[in-house]
Amino acid sequence: MPETTIPVIAVDGPSGVGKGLVTRWLAQRLPGWHRLDSGALYRILALSAHRRGVDLHEARAVAGLAPRLDIRFEGASEDDERILVDGENWTHDVRRESTGALASKIAAAPEVRAALLQRQHDFRQAPGLIADGRDMGTVVFPDAALKIFMDASPEERAQRRLKQLSAKGIQATLAPLCEEIRARDERDRNRPIAPLKPAEHAEVVDTTGLSPEAVIARVEELVQRYGLS
Repeated sequence: MPETTIPVIAVDGPSGVGKGLVTRWLAQRLPGWHRLDSGALYRILALSAHRRGVDLHEARAVAGLAPRLDIRFEGASEDDERILVDGENWTHDVRRESTGALASKIAAAPEVRAALLQRQHDFRQAPGLIADGRDMGTVVFPDAALKIFMDASPEERAQRRLKQLSAKGIQATLAPLCEEIRARDERDRNRPIAPLKPAEHAEVVDTTGLSPEAVIARVEELVQRYGLS
């Protein structure tokens, strides 16, 4: 099947809005469809470079690792999520805060973004792809069959993040988390390359104050309306 005829559901938005919840549900709802967590790709590449002793400031050398990594995303929920890299389970290490800090050192490099753009395109396989990120509908898959932009207030997202950290036994306070989220949103929305914004014709889903069930119901309605069920 030609790549351009393989449908894509692009789910974009900042962190903490429920993209993981929605994309994992969609992967269950649409049997056989593939799932891409684009943010994790940057973490995987940064961690791989770090473990190989590659200087993260050497963008070309870091980018050169991207084509050689075998990456798979498995699991229907956050609890049973598995990120497999070259057959090994990297889930815990990829989700570490320290790995996020490594990823931030490479994410803006044009060479890295170009290399990972091709990797993201490689995930587009029959019968379809569910892509989670910040520029899936605007840059990576502008021809996506359904573009969803999820959002929520910084206060709501900070509350969710605080709950996640507390569940892991990590101490945190609400105000700094909220400020960190606001600052990251500002950077993402004003960056010169692939700024965070709804794609043209995107369906905006604001999850502020919504239960997971209500969010899923909204997405289910969109899937049916766009004929993807």
